[in-house]
Amino acid sequence: MRWFGLALVLVAQWMLSTSAWAATVESMRIWRAPDSTRLVFDLNGPVEHRVFPLSSPDRLVIDLTNARMASGMKSLATEKTPVKQLRWAQRNGKDLRIVLDLSGNVKPRSFLLKPNASYGHRLVLDLDDQKKSSVKTVEKVTAPGASRSADVIIAIDAGHGGEDPGAIGYRGLKEKKVVLKIAKELAALLQREPGFKPVLIRTGDYYVGLRKRTQLARKANADLLVSIHADAFKNRKANGASVFAISQRGATSETARWLANSENNADLIGGVGGVSLDDKDSVLAGVLLDLSMTASLSASLNAGSEVLKEVGRVNRLHKPRVEQAAFVVLKSPDIPSILVETGFITNPRDGKNLASSSHQKKLARSIFTGVKRYFARTPPPGTYLASRKSGDRPRHVIKRGDTLSSIASRYRVTVASLRHHNNLSADVIRVGQVLQIP
Repeated sequence: MRWFGLALVLVAQWMLSTSAWAATVESMRIWRAPDSTRLVFDLNGPVEHRVFPLSSPDRLVIDLTNARMASGMKSLATEKTPVKQLRWAQRNGKDLRIVLDLSGNVKPRSFLLKPNASYGHRLVLDLDDQKKSSVKTVEKVTAPGASRSADVIIAIDAGHGGEDPGAIGYRGLKEKKVVLKIAKELAALLQREPGFKPVLIRTGDYYVGLRKRTQLARKANADLLVSIHADAFKNRKANGASVFAISQRGATSETARWLANSENNADLIGGVGGVSLDDKDSVLAGVLLDLSMTASLSASLNAGSEVLKEVGRVNRLHKPRVEQAAFVVLKSPDIPSILVETGFITNPRDGKNLASSSHQKKLARSIFTGVKRYFARTPPPGTYLASRKSGDRPRHVIKRGDTLSSIASRYRVTVASLRHHNNLSADVIRVGQVLQIP
C-alpha cells in the first residue's frame, strides 16, 4: 500500500511538471537566402515570445514563455549565415531563452504560424542582411528607360521553397525540389540560346514571398515571368499539365479557383497574410492595374498558348486552353506572366513522371520551345531577336567598362568576327563608338 501511495505522488509530480510547459521546441531548421536567413522552431503548441538585440558583441535574444527545449536537441549548422552560434538555457525556472551569436548587424522579424498539413505550430525568425549580400539574387541590369539589353530577359520562378515545401505527393516528392530542377534546366537552355537571358528568381532551397517574386522580375527588367509549379488537388485522379494567365474577373474553372487559393495561401509562410499595398493606397493600385493589365494579359495569353502547345507534346494536358486565375505571382501589371502547372504531384502517374530527371528535362525543353517561338514572332523592340526578324544588323554603342570580349560574349559571337565586321585592327575601343554585330 505504501508503494502504491508513493507511485501516485510521483505520477502527480510528473503531471504537474509537464503541465507547467506551454510548449516544447521539438526541432529547429535554418535556410539561407541571398539577402536573408530564416530560422524555424517547430513547437508542439502555441507560445508567447519576444525578440530583442544586444550589442558588443552582436547577439539576438529570443525569449519563449513557459517553454523548454526538447532533450537531446543539437545545435544547428549555421555556416554561410550571420549566425555564428546558437545556444539556449532555461530562465526563471519555466521560460526558455535562446541566444544567437551574430557575425554582424541584422534586422530581425518574427511571427507564429499555426499548424497545416505538413507542420505543427512554428515560430519563424527572419534575419534580413543589413549590408549587401555577396550572393546575387538577380543580375544588375539596365534601369527602365535607359538603353535596354539586346537580350530578351526571362524571369524563371520556381514555386515555394524553404519552409514552404509546396505540394507533397508521390513517395513524399516535394514540389519545391521538382520545380527548382525544372527551372534550372530551363535557365540552362535559355542561357545557351542567342538573344535570351534567363534570371532565376529562386536559386536554392529558400522561401521568396509571392509579391517579392514579381518585384525581382521587375528589377531584372524581365520581358516575361514564367512561374513553375507541380501542384496538388483534393481529387487524386486530377492529372495533366496546365498553363495559367492572370484573371481580372476570377477563375475560369473550379480547379483553377482552388489552385489559386492554395498558391496564394502560401504567402502566410512569409508572415504577411498575402496582403501588401506597399506605398500605394488600394484605389491608386487598382487604377494602375486596370490601365496596365490589358496589354500584359494579351501577351500572357499568347505566350501561354505557345507554351501549352509544346507542353502538350510531352505531357497530358488537364485543359486544352490557357486558363485564368487570380494567382498573386501573376499580378504584375507591366510584365507578361504565365504559371505552368507541370502536372499534379498528388496523381500517381504524374507524380512518378515528375520524379524522373528525364521527364523534368522534357518539360523544361517544352517550356523553352514555347517561349522561344513566342518571342521569335513578337520580339521586343531593341533586342537582338527584333534585329534578326527585321533583317537589320544589330548594333552596340560602347559604354564605359565595355571590352570586345565582353561584347562578344553578350551577343554570343567571336572577338575575331567583331574585329572583321568593324574593320578593327586592335582591341582598342572608345566610349560612344558604334559596333555592328555580326
